Amino acid sequence: MNRQTINDQTWEAIRAEFTLPTLQQVYRRLSELMEDPEPVMRQLVRVFIDDGTFCPGFQFLPDGQLQTTVTALFRRAMELEIPHNYFTLWMITPSRPLAGTRPVDHLKKDPAPLLRALESYRWR
Repeated sequence: MNRQTINDQTWEAIRAEFTLPTLQQVYRRLSELMEDPEPVMRQLVRVFIDDGTFCPGFQFLPDGQLQTTVTALFRRAMELEIPHNYFTLWMITPSRPLAGTRPVDHLKKDPAPLLRALESYRWR
């Protein structure tokens, strides 16, 4: 299976639905909220588009903290060697193991089904 190309429309859809701030914008915002943003910065889901680095907004809670379910899923995605951009694509794509719903729509529920769905994700 060939690696899917992630087109500009996908990034624009993420920007429209969840926001897609630059890494620098996120760092500035976190610096306003906490004395040392570095521990949070190390856990961020980042996407690499052209020459920029961006952070999908679905990973943030309203108070600027990270959504723990996304952090746990992302940690597992890194163990599975799923690239950042493809993890983000998985988060917004309807998933057969989740009855055709998107992982991002399940963040406030039990993370176990999400982790199982991630295990079956084939990005290559």
